[in-house]
Amino acid sequence: MVKVTVDGIDVDVPAGSNVLQACEAAGKEVPRFCYHERLSVAGNCRMCLVEIEKAPPKPFASCAYPVNDGMVVHTDTPMVRKARRSVMEFLLINHPLDCPICDQGGECDLQDQAVGYGGDQSRYLEPKRAVKDKNLGPLVKTVMTRCIQCTRCIRFSTEIAGVPELGATARGESMEVGTYVEKALSSELSGNLIDICPVGALTSKPYAFVARPWELKKTDSVDVLDAVGANIRVDSRGTEVLRVLPRLNEDVNEEWLADKSRFAVDGLRRRRLDTPWVRQNGKLVKADWQQAFDAIAAKAAGLAGDRIGAVAGDLADAESMLALKDLLASLGSANLDCRQDGAALDTSRRDFYSFNTSIAGIEEADAILLIGTNPRHEAPLINARIRKAILAGGVHVGAIGAKADLTYKPQWLGEGPDAIAALLAGTHPFADILKAAKKPMLILGQGALRREDGAAILAACWKLAAETGMLSADWHGFNVLHTAAARVGALDLGFASGKTLAQMLGGGVDLLWLLGADEFDTAKIGPNTFVVYQGHHGDAGAARADVILPGAAYTEKDATYVNTEGRVQRGQLAIYPPGEAREDWKIIRAFSGMIGKTLPYDTLAALRARLEQVNPVFTRVDMLPRFGCTDLTGPAGNPAAMRGDAFVPAVVNYYMTDAISRASPTMAECTAAAAPLAVAAE
Repeated sequence: MVKVTVDGIDVDVPAGSNVLQACEAAGKEVPRFCYHERLSVAGNCRMCLVEIEKAPPKPFASCAYPVNDGMVVHTDTPMVRKARRSVMEFLLINHPLDCPICDQGGECDLQDQAVGYGGDQSRYLEPKRAVKDKNLGPLVKTVMTRCIQCTRCIRFSTEIAGVPELGATARGESMEVGTYVEKALSSELSGNLIDICPVGALTSKPYAFVARPWELKKTDSVDVLDAVGANIRVDSRGTEVLRVLPRLNEDVNEEWLADKSRFAVDGLRRRRLDTPWVRQNGKLVKADWQQAFDAIAAKAAGLAGDRIGAVAGDLADAESMLALKDLLASLGSANLDCRQDGAALDTSRRDFYSFNTSIAGIEEADAILLIGTNPRHEAPLINARIRKAILAGGVHVGAIGAKADLTYKPQWLGEGPDAIAALLAGTHPFADILKAAKKPMLILGQGALRREDGAAILAACWKLAAETGMLSADWHGFNVLHTAAARVGALDLGFASGKTLAQMLGGGVDLLWLLGADEFDTAKIGPNTFVVYQGHHGDAGAARADVILPGAAYTEKDATYVNTEGRVQRGQLAIYPPGEAREDWKIIRAFSGMIGKTLPYDTLAALRARLEQVNPVFTRVDMLPRFGCTDLTGPAGNPAAMRGDAFVPAVVNYYMTDAISRASPTMAECTAAAAPLAVAAE
């Protein structure tokens, strides 16, 4: 550690830190534009000037100046104040000063720092420079005349996103930031450019001229459009969600958010179910709640429990799944499934279906093996963690599956289970890398598990983990990467028992309750099966339903979700559901009372107490204890039963994977923009 004195305050900072970090440790604010904690140092803006004793009598850029033991720093002297005012004056020479019409207004670093550190007048009367706006695709809007050339966007796209499509051309007053050849950005993390831009040069195109920040109600919540469980802030006005922004959580998403999670919110306003429907004479007609409940009760009356089944969708919350499970139990049924893709998951132990290393633990690994997964499309934030670990150095990454651009270059070991067999036999050189690693880890994707031989692949991967040192008392390197936000929570609740979805289809049950389940071929449901669809969008499940019960989307209810690593998190109600729609667990509770099978909870608190009773993991909200593995007994399945055909990606179109994103016009634009890029890549 190095001792530094900042404005009379002594602090100890790690060797190699810069002066700006020492100032932050001392609690002193230093203005900056180009510096960002997660990006490399550029030293472009010169706003973070400080004065250092026993150094040449001039201001120093604190972000680019390393600390020395005994250094004395002053952050607020006449020299520093004058220098910062001069830098701000230079920055504003060519800035258009269009704050009244800029979407960054109220959230702009340039505004805030001009007030705090700038002067009250300018000496420059010359015409301002104008720069042509760039077309970066349907998500990021550009007004490049506002750009102060801090290069944050360039460094983010190159270092964090791993897609180096942005750069600076020319020099001096002619310098411009943009794509070298005009094209849409292809990164799944491009929306973060909006957050890190300190001025209004990069803003949200779908959100342009929609609202001002002081008009919005801000609600902390959790994203459910993938299984990462990114922490988000939902900004709403009246009855509409207008935007979603990331919240800081170092263990899950750091401060980033994937594009689908950020921009698909316009799908919340379209194709919504806001009233019950009942099919009469082959056509769906509007009904009230009593008519809908009567239709379900009439069908359920007299049915044997074995002829009733339920399927939980990918966006379902834990409370509604538990209520539905309890309802079916009261009807004598244990036919529950949450695996719409048919993934072979052994639910006898939690570490058989969890991301046990944890998302943050990726940075501790020194060897990573990807099997049947494309994390760039299935979980962009996890993919960014893997890239971060690679850039830190010393990490070997191998991949088995269809070749793809992952934003880093793994060693491709094969396209199917043959490569797993070679690693088990020790005939592949990468097996030696895994055995030599101190903390190796394996990430098994849904593309490998949803096959007919999924159970064999799961068993083979566990065996590989056990034999290559991934499982020890202080390290658990076996990981399953899910694509559905509801999957781990459903498995924790035992929502995978009795008949599987495949067995319930084709007439396997007489009454099938779909809780937001849209991700399977509904044409396979038996023609005589009575279908109840409970959800928030008119998607595939609603089209096949005999009764539709309008539920609430994730922004419209207080709900619990469990992400792929098993972390229990809670979202909060930001707006109320539209029309007659209600929170899902309340619908199920009301129906149970109507048929005389009243569930034993009337409040959310009582239901959550029931959650904790069913599985104690629900007591650990926002906590994720790290466990090693001492029991090497593997999941059921015969590794020798693996077939030889190649793995197929689980996610074909990143921008449309659920009912909300399929209803989003912005995601439709992204799909159209990505199509030419995909063809060019091939």
